[in-house]
Amino acid sequence: MKFNPKARLDTSQVRRRGGQRTSSGSPLPGGMGGGGFPMPGGAGGGIGSIILVIVIGLIATQCTGASNIPGLPGGDSDVSSAPDNASLEACLTGDDANNSQFCAIVGTVNSVQAYWVDALPDQTGQEYRQAQMQEFTGGTTTECGEASSAMGPFYCPADEYVYLELGFFDAMLEGQLGAEGGPFAEAYVVAHEYGHHVQNILGDLSNAQSGGSGPESGSVRVELQADCYAGLWANHATTVEDENGVVFISELTEADIQLAIDAASAVGDDRIQERTQGQVNKESWTHGSAEQRIRWFMTGYEKGDLASCDTFATATL
Repeated sequence: MKFNPKARLDTSQVRRRGGQRTSSGSPLPGGMGGGGFPMPGGAGGGIGSIILVIVIGLIATQCTGASNIPGLPGGDSDVSSAPDNASLEACLTGDDANNSQFCAIVGTVNSVQAYWVDALPDQTGQEYRQAQMQEFTGGTTTECGEASSAMGPFYCPADEYVYLELGFFDAMLEGQLGAEGGPFAEAYVVAHEYGHHVQNILGDLSNAQSGGSGPESGSVRVELQADCYAGLWANHATTVEDENGVVFISELTEADIQLAIDAASAVGDDRIQERTQGQVNKESWTHGSAEQRIRWFMTGYEKGDLASCDTFATATL
């Protein structure tokens, strides 16, 4: 994946070291957001009752994006990130995104949201409202409850923020979960989380509350739809433009798509259970198998329209 060096990044969509958020939404000194894709060995528990049933990470506890994965190597170790040195002020152009992991996240957020600004009203009649991303280190307070570095990226529907700790990619996705990683694998994770925001706008996120767990449960359908929405964005990624009509991403190769597929496979419930338990229990799935996650990402990528991502209408996932 290569960003267009001439693209302008909009840093107002991302917060960094901006202070903890309380349930009232006011900032507190010294904190940030929290939660996300499954993290081996992280602290247990969800991120509050509001999203306890909106699983997005992988196994066990639930947030819209990811959850802790007990049992993998790492125990209760702190998975704090070693943040990219770039500050928001340094993320100005696509060239910056090509040279900084953090600026690449900013560019991805910009591209994903610019896509939905046009695609959502065109295909559903619903207006898209932007959701900020908050990058944090260690732990944070959100309107969905407390979160820590033991949770990967997640979306909180109560405050409509996406929360991300950069350490998830190196320590978890590319480390304990064994994904190859790379910029587009990270972009897939970001696009998946924003897929949950789209579900929230459309009123579909509550479907995670029905059907408990299992390979065809409501929570799995919510997660797979978010994967499909990530694929939709990937399909259009090289055509999405900044406010000046310059495309954000100038090159996306088949190798990039394979990195996203590899990441989707790594966070499949069955793959994680094999690592943590040595056996697979389908009835406890909350995010979908590796095969399911790959298939629905590719459905969005190959079909390129929102209607193809209706995981709630199909009898077989």
